Amino acid sequence: MTGGRRIVVTGLGAVSALGPDAPTNWAAARDGVGGIAMATFDGGQHAPDPFVLPAAKVAPGYAAALEARMGRKTSGMLDAFALMQLAPAFEALDHAGLIGHAALDRRAAVVVGQGMGGLETLEKGYERFFGMKSPRVHPAMVPKVMVSAAASAVAMQFAIHGPVFATSSACASSAHAILQGAMLIQAGLADVAVVGGSEAIATPGCMVGWQMIQALASGPCRPFSKDRDGMTMGEGGAALVLEAADHAEARGAAPLAEYLGGGMTSDAGHITQPSLEGPVEAMRQAAAAGGLMEADQVLISTHGTGTPLNDQNEATALREVFGEAVMRHPVIATKGNHGHLIGGSAALQAVIALQGLREGLAPPILNHLGADPGFELDLVLGEARPITADRLLVNAFAFGGLNVSLAFGRI
Repeated sequence: MTGGRRIVVTGLGAVSALGPDAPTNWAAARDGVGGIAMATFDGGQHAPDPFVLPAAKVAPGYAAALEARMGRKTSGMLDAFALMQLAPAFEALDHAGLIGHAALDRRAAVVVGQGMGGLETLEKGYERFFGMKSPRVHPAMVPKVMVSAAASAVAMQFAIHGPVFATSSACASSAHAILQGAMLIQAGLADVAVVGGSEAIATPGCMVGWQMIQALASGPCRPFSKDRDGMTMGEGGAALVLEAADHAEARGAAPLAEYLGGGMTSDAGHITQPSLEGPVEAMRQAAAAGGLMEADQVLISTHGTGTPLNDQNEATALREVFGEAVMRHPVIATKGNHGHLIGGSAALQAVIALQGLREGLAPPILNHLGADPGFELDLVLGEARPITADRLLVNAFAFGGLNVSLAFGRI
């Protein structure tokens, strides 16, 4: 377990191609709705010709809605990735009943994860400087680009004076953030932690970079499917409010789930090719913390990128951890819905899966073309499936061999 102090989840928030809030994201995943579509990427007059690739882009309007709720304009000083963190943080804190609460002053923390920071601002600035030969860029370019801008934006909006920082570990960033936020509560440094992650890197320059390493799918992401050929870039963000159970009880808050613990490992091997041992050990640590090996049924939210190597490695690792019992645990992979948010993916997967755990439903894996003989897993396909699981495992495995697994329990 998490050791001394029990930790519960009291608020959820999300924005992605599936919708502007957590319930809409869950409903889309539950109903088999995808947010991936062909998108045009235009780097401007000094870039090569525009090109088209599949991506899961956030619909316009979320920033204006956020500013209307906050009663002030922020978009001029924040890159899209920070706005995509601030919006779900606002929703999660509102959901938890903590907007304006005294606990947010000294006894709250913010830990959010991003892989690359403000690339939209950076690319526009570089276009002006290198392409247009302008000696000037946006005066707020540096604070808009820095990875910690999202964490600071949340802290400033809600007057949070406790520990505030960003985690950056590629695709594991928001999973590390969730675990670190829980550790702050365990250490007695906070009673409440706003955790999660975001990403807004579906930009022309970044998309070309992903193309160069042959990581992008030719169509929509197809997790654990035969003929899968890569990931699909997504954008958005998600947030969870973690809270000490005694603190939540004292203020009369209704917990949504319990955070049971997690595992963290490093492959210390190849920069892009995963090992088997790292994910296995991270899952074993989370399983031990959350009592997953003794559970009759565990909902497993996989990293599931739709890349040939990652999906095969994760499937093998799951069987290594659970053995034959893995077949009684339903396996989901929501990147076929919302794309790969890199730093924000694990948090969004957790927000969706926690709502499924509460409703007793596992959302279906989209874009599946048929079984791959190498996957002996109970994949949820076709339509949402009723489940009896009272435990949840969320996986996040990143470039650089960085692995995080998180365990939650139904309340």
